[in-house]
Amino acid sequence: MSHNSSPQTVTTTKSEALKGSIRVPGDKSISHRSLMFGALAVGQTKIEGLLESEDILGTAGAMNAVGAVCKKHDDGTWTVDGVGLGSLMEPEAPIDFGNAGTGVRLCMGIFASHPIAVTMVGDASLSRRPMGRVLDPLREMGTEVIARRGDRLPATIRGAQTPLPTTYRVPMASAQVKSAVLLAGLNTPGTTTVIEPVATRDHTEKMLVGFGADLKVEINDAGERVITLQGQPELKPQNITVPGDPSSAAFPIVAALITPGSDVLVEGVLLNEQRIGLITTLLEMGADITVENERESGGEKIGDIRAKHSALKGVTVPAERAPSMIDEYPILSIAAAFAEGETHMLGLEELRVKESDRLAAVARGLEANNIPCVEGEDTLTVTGGAAGIGGGTVETHLDHRIAMSFLVLGLAADKPVTVDDAAPIATSFPTFLPLLKELGGKLSVQGENAL
Repeated sequence: MSHNSSPQTVTTTKSEALKGSIRVPGDKSISHRSLMFGALAVGQTKIEGLLESEDILGTAGAMNAVGAVCKKHDDGTWTVDGVGLGSLMEPEAPIDFGNAGTGVRLCMGIFASHPIAVTMVGDASLSRRPMGRVLDPLREMGTEVIARRGDRLPATIRGAQTPLPTTYRVPMASAQVKSAVLLAGLNTPGTTTVIEPVATRDHTEKMLVGFGADLKVEINDAGERVITLQGQPELKPQNITVPGDPSSAAFPIVAALITPGSDVLVEGVLLNEQRIGLITTLLEMGADITVENERESGGEKIGDIRAKHSALKGVTVPAERAPSMIDEYPILSIAAAFAEGETHMLGLEELRVKESDRLAAVARGLEANNIPCVEGEDTLTVTGGAAGIGGGTVETHLDHRIAMSFLVLGLAADKPVTVDDAAPIATSFPTFLPLLKELGGKLSVQGENAL
């Protein structure tokens, strides 16, 4: 994995107008789930547009380790020969998830209701991240767990011989926790219920229905989402086309907004309502963003997003929007640096437990580049329009989104911006640096795999 290889130092400098039409990699959330649900179906699932990043390849390896066969073909498509619910094999060795928080947490749910023992390991960054929020409800369903202090990796899960259905109220806005409980409920007799006070991305629910699960979503009197799943269905294989990842599209979109004269079209991007909080926020800031060729594929809305250089203004981003853009706050902070006035971001506690303490990492990166900001416990305020920004070196903490965000900053900053290690970008957006160059971005790479 790139996290254990030599650091790749990258510097971006003030660029001319960015122009062009590009495609970003397939959506990470849908790619993970396509492989997992395909493995749990009986028969062959076909996938086009799979994101071939380290995180997703790690999930493919995990599914292979428990008996499925995930395979790439010469035409770029993938197939998954599934083994069916209840038929997973015990892996012969620990499964390495690298940096993939989604991969490991969702697989914990899958393994929790299968009578097998699985040891999961990860890189240094993933091994620091707490897993208790997922493991606690799985323990309630009868799963045994042995983990490092603080429920950190490496961890061994021994799935329940007779898993117990549960009704679980998710205590924080987390699609990963919700999904892990639902995936454990797949091979659990009876009805598993998840109550979600704050709506989060709903790919798990939509895709499970597509694969044939008996799943219903209702809104109760308190306005909460109540998801009920009947256990032990026979999942049916699917043909899936993975749309472009909106979290990846965020970087070229913001790059276009802040770089004078730019006009960039990002084709085939997922427009799921739980994933477009950043677009909503940028439009409020005055961004020139339009959606073209809107269409539907596999139950999801997709479209082409055009972004042009814009005069932005600061806004307040409400806490309730955080679940729909939790991965996009680092790049929003870069847009905020070029906006007139202050941008206040609220409800950011979830950023403390991402690949890094992402809130602190953003604040330190902004400070290193002379951008005024105030970091609160769960807030960030960025003051835009400062003179002489840039010139700093940003510590990425092995976090791909920190690396990409500050490389975007350098394209429009007064002085060059350097990130200490761009290698982790491969976990989600392996073509990021070549795409930036294709659009006209100025960058120089030192270290492993230099362009």
